[in-house]
Amino acid sequence: MAVDGGAWEWSGSLRFLYSLPIFLVIVGMRGGVRPVLRALRADPLAWALWSTVGFGLFYAPLCLAADLAPGWTVAATWQVTIVCGMFLAPLLYDDERGRIPAKGVALSGLILAGVFLSQFGGHGGPSAGMAGGIAVVLVAAVAYPVGNRRTMELAGTGLDTFQRLLAMSIGSLPFWAAVAVLGGVRAGAPSSAQLTVTLVVAVSSGVIATSLFFAATHRVRRHPLRLAAVEATQAVEVVFVALLEPLLTSTDVPGALAWTGIAAIALGVVLYAFAGRPATGGCGRG
Repeated sequence: MAVDGGAWEWSGSLRFLYSLPIFLVIVGMRGGVRPVLRALRADPLAWALWSTVGFGLFYAPLCLAADLAPGWTVAATWQVTIVCGMFLAPLLYDDERGRIPAKGVALSGLILAGVFLSQFGGHGGPSAGMAGGIAVVLVAAVAYPVGNRRTMELAGTGLDTFQRLLAMSIGSLPFWAAVAVLGGVRAGAPSSAQLTVTLVVAVSSGVIATSLFFAATHRVRRHPLRLAAVEATQAVEVVFVALLEPLLTSTDVPGALAWTGIAAIALGVVLYAFAGRPATGGCGRG
């Protein structure tokens, strides 16, 4: 989207303006709209705050960063999110969920090392003038897991994944409306190409990928190591970027250092899958 042009404000806001009616249809077909509205009425300020953090302060900075820094820098820096949720947990919870698992720290460190090797090994290292892009991506990397965790608490057992996503879409709507107005004032109306590509992103990333990710994190929300394992799977996107970017944008193929990083990412995710498995035997289940 950044290469094709168009205001970053439209790239961000259109994704959520598109996905809101899609979630409304999905939840409506399942007869689940009323519980969402009850939850929003019960605590409107909390839903507005944490939905804006989880959606607004996650995606708007990423779209801005794509205008400020190369795509590989954005992709590499974003992976810091796989440890942000884990290290912020003690500030968010006062029970077992606030524990920082030692295995999680080690495996996330391995994956992050692989991320930076794959990116810097394939692109010759960072260049000057990227500080602004890196800074706003770090904001997004913190906001995404915090918003996810806080809205999981708000949803509790009363809302399923699609209902929570609908509630978050409604809660963050004022933020996205303001961003859209800003984009209209600064750059005018979005082009037809931008309208089309943001619709594709809204369906593939905003609806399909986010629903799967939120469902997975909800299932393991009370297990710090398993939650860290789910969040770590986001790093696999770097593998696809490294493999497919040369085909789509005519960049150089990954070098030896980049392939070493890709191997480290794959190893870390596989080890996470085993480390996060529930223990067998014993007298109880987690």
